[in-house]
Amino acid sequence: MRAQHQVILSIGSNQGERLEAIKECIALIHQEIGTVIQVSRVYETAAWGFDSDAFYNCALVLHTYHSAQEVLLKALAVEQKLGRIRQNVNGYQSRIIDIDLIAFDEEIIDSDVLTIPHPLMQDRKFVLLPFQDLKIDWTHPVLQKSISELIETCSDEGVCIAVADLESPLQNVSFDKMHYIAFEGNIGAGKTTLATKIAADFNAKTLLERYSDNSFLAKFYKDQVRYAFPLELSFLVDRYQQISEDLASLDLQKDFLVADYHVFKSLIFAKVTLEEEEYQLYKNLFEIIYKEIPKPDLYVYLLQHPDRLLENIKKRGRDYEQEISAEYLDKINSAYLDYLNLQTDLNVLIIDVSNKDFVNNQSDYLFILEEIQKRINS
Repeated sequence: MRAQHQVILSIGSNQGERLEAIKECIALIHQEIGTVIQVSRVYETAAWGFDSDAFYNCALVLHTYHSAQEVLLKALAVEQKLGRIRQNVNGYQSRIIDIDLIAFDEEIIDSDVLTIPHPLMQDRKFVLLPFQDLKIDWTHPVLQKSISELIETCSDEGVCIAVADLESPLQNVSFDKMHYIAFEGNIGAGKTTLATKIAADFNAKTLLERYSDNSFLAKFYKDQVRYAFPLELSFLVDRYQQISEDLASLDLQKDFLVADYHVFKSLIFAKVTLEEEEYQLYKNLFEIIYKEIPKPDLYVYLLQHPDRLLENIKKRGRDYEQEISAEYLDKINSAYLDYLNLQTDLNVLIIDVSNKDFVNNQSDYLFILEEIQKRINS
């Protein structure tokens, strides 16, 4: 499971409709590079290093899976879309839009094309003041100073004044009505990645399945008939314990919890893997346990084609999963859909992600958020 990076970008404009150019730039970054979590106020300052019209500047926090070099290339593409033409001349120039990569986590990068943190950020109020608006816990990895400390020692004596507020691209995505959302899907559907990403983007707590701790899992994939029942029983016990303990520690009227499973997945997999007599015994035990567990406000099932699931399984490289067949995955999909179609006390949303890549394609992630928001608002 890949972790997202926290990126700080600085945006500037001193040509044309400066404020509109910045707004359009933020929208494109959010659509094409990563999730814009927060934006600063807009500051006006005199052109720095050359004579020209005053600049509007802001900063933003971006969550993305892309590397720093990939973010840079995508930022240059956004500039070009907005009409920026970079000229091979020395010195500073007026520009309709300018995107600078200021910080990438707390990494230090020094290459021919990119220096992180930005080497001049500590000397520029129009970078530091918007950065301070973001109110994030960040320390300059070279200078070992916080943003407030950098502002105190900044040599820039120019006037830098806040002149406008900006709206976050996430303003229309709200989970205020939701306190507990569960994501599920077949093996390899990306439910853990999506749950973790949404939790990070919306400051939620996570409930992630502890599948790697199950000693029966590898044995099951080698001998399903022998180990199916102990595997499913051990999963049921562990899921019940984990959900009960984690939910007991939360205030579900205040906290926001995102899970990558719901306990009834135990029944789905048991139906596929167990013989009929074992399944009936298992189902009786499950129904006793299921009554004791709080239901999520929203249950999202990620529907994925078996061929794509097999590709994802191969990519993540878990040895014990490599013998999983398309037929087995198809049975699980069918079992899920049959069960979900019978649910009357669960708020179910099925999203077809067969042609979606919400890790590498930001617009696919935004599509999922939009589908969830439609259901929340309905």
